[in-house]
Amino acid sequence: MDNVNLQLLEQVKDTCPEFCAALTDGEIAKFVAFTRLRELGSQEVVADIGEVSDRFYLVIGGAVKLLHVDGEREFEVGQVEPGGLVGEMSFFDKQPRTVRLRARRSGVRLLEISRPMYNRLRIAEPYIATNLLEFVVRSLDCLVRHLSDENAKLHKQVTGLGYR
Repeated sequence: MDNVNLQLLEQVKDTCPEFCAALTDGEIAKFVAFTRLRELGSQEVVADIGEVSDRFYLVIGGAVKLLHVDGEREFEVGQVEPGGLVGEMSFFDKQPRTVRLRARRSGVRLLEISRPMYNRLRIAEPYIATNLLEFVVRSLDCLVRHLSDENAKLHKQVTGLGYR
């Protein structure tokens, strides 16, 4: 393995401990071989509202902003830090994206998992694919729980002000 691949492997291990916890170094290297490294410039759009995804991303450097767009205005509704996934919802449910994904700064590094490579991974490396799918499920579960908590807080604020 060359130095570039070793550095990438180490970056994945360092930034994605939850995903890598059940994998050996060899399995992480196999996973990385099924991905493509993307490096983004400042404010570069990764994916846009309305697109149906054929790829999702593991953030290994920098942060990706999640933006809601209202006409000409963008509102940041969240961000994904290293170790997190972006684009997985549209990839798996095949529905149009509801937020814009944009690099926060230059130097954002993503591992891109395309549909053809994900399908190959499922067949060639089922243990790694199962681990990845479980990571996706935990990521989505965390999102749903966070949004439920935020919704409950908002409801309390609104009803506390006398709105019904």
